[in-house]
Amino acid sequence: MAIESIVIVGGGTAGWMAAATLSRLKAGRDIEIKLVESEQIGTVGVGESTIPPFVNFNQLLEIDEAELLAATQGTFKIGIQLSNWGQVGDRYIHPFGGYGYEIDGVSFHHIWHRLHQNGDRRPIQVFNLETMAAYFGKFARTEDYAREDLPPINYAYHIDAGRYAALLRRYAEARGVVRHEGKVADVMLDGESGFVTALKLEDGSEISGDLFVDCSGFRGLLIEQALGTGYEDWRHWLPCDRAVALPCNRDDGSGPPPFTKATAHSAGWQWQVPLQHRNGNGHVYCSEFMADDEAHGILVANMVGKPTADPNFLRFVSGRRKKFWNRNVVALGLAAGFMEPLESTSIHLIQTGISRLVAVLSFDGVSQVQEDAYNRLTGVEYARVRDFLILHYHATERDDSEFWNHCRTMAVPDTLTEKIALFRKNGQVFREEDELFNETSWAAVMMGQRIAMGGRNVMADALPMDRLSSEIDGIEKSIRYLAGVMPAHGDYLKSYCPAPGA
Repeated sequence: MAIESIVIVGGGTAGWMAAATLSRLKAGRDIEIKLVESEQIGTVGVGESTIPPFVNFNQLLEIDEAELLAATQGTFKIGIQLSNWGQVGDRYIHPFGGYGYEIDGVSFHHIWHRLHQNGDRRPIQVFNLETMAAYFGKFARTEDYAREDLPPINYAYHIDAGRYAALLRRYAEARGVVRHEGKVADVMLDGESGFVTALKLEDGSEISGDLFVDCSGFRGLLIEQALGTGYEDWRHWLPCDRAVALPCNRDDGSGPPPFTKATAHSAGWQWQVPLQHRNGNGHVYCSEFMADDEAHGILVANMVGKPTADPNFLRFVSGRRKKFWNRNVVALGLAAGFMEPLESTSIHLIQTGISRLVAVLSFDGVSQVQEDAYNRLTGVEYARVRDFLILHYHATERDDSEFWNHCRTMAVPDTLTEKIALFRKNGQVFREEDELFNETSWAAVMMGQRIAMGGRNVMADALPMDRLSSEIDGIEKSIRYLAGVMPAHGDYLKSYCPAPGA
């Protein structure tokens, strides 16, 4: 059956990201793209922190960066500050850029390890631009200072997810996407193939289509309720199953920092996402070890401003659908699975899901090979992200609560066990199957949470350090200089992308 009509079920970030991307198909083909959503159904709207590939997504849509940030009250993000994860009082940055740079095929953290063992007391953080800029609250884009002798800066955004969805709605509708208001009352299936053929809305109208994209959130209206796909529960590795979200004013007089904060508490962790006009806050926790009232109290006690809304309590189960593509339904966002926002992967998984869909899509119909390839590749991506999140909980020395005792001693996937053991042995990290998180990300979290390198790449000892010493010193000096001359993040926002009312 040829694909002449694509129906997206659900709006929010996932739905309108899909609609905006798929709207570009209309430039080369006469295809209907419809989105069904109801204003009566709210969206979760807590995924306000992104990672660097999101910058590329908006560039592909040809959305002007300054206009995007102004419209979404957005700020820049160059990493994540994690506090209290290894031990209470610990603090480190997971940066978006690398430590130094590779020399003669040897990753810099191996070279640093040799320097450190030889008595050089400089912490590895001084060799990372994003970390040093974050410490001093500075920011500039690479094009603002483009010089070959200075390192680039890698960044993402903090955005108001609701405003971003509204921006993408305008974008998609201007390119021919048709929005239908209404709640889905029934899903009609073909008796022979089991494919979804149409949606029946509460007002009696029907929306037919050939390919359906399920962006209906946790409910999984099509992928689960209609097709019974099944869910793979990962709570034995990621035990947090609740969150309370609460925005607040920034009352401390400071400008927004260029990083997300993730602060561990006794049974979970708290996020702080700085926008131009407010902070987004939330507390992710495990209901087995903490009650809702206690979680809310901890959140309010650790915010820097007064709440501007009522608390929004969320329930979730970390995991994924057993299939992301089932028959003629592709699930995106929360309909596909959920992994808590600790490393800001929610929007990224929407983005890669859309990209993968477009890559395998053909207009002559849905085939089993497309479905199988999509499910296999997406499953690998989810598993790799899952392992990285588990690392944060498992790599801890905390023993101050039953929650942390559980996380520290729990069995973890063999893939993660091997990664940790290899890093402990000689600092090696292999990036497998084009996984999202690179060598620096794994090294930053492991070292930040007290997993020490017992050795290093043997080639690091073959490098002539007397010849390289000036080059290594030059890396630090360039970073120190650049972090010093960069403007404050708040000042940069005011000059580059000021948001109305911020």
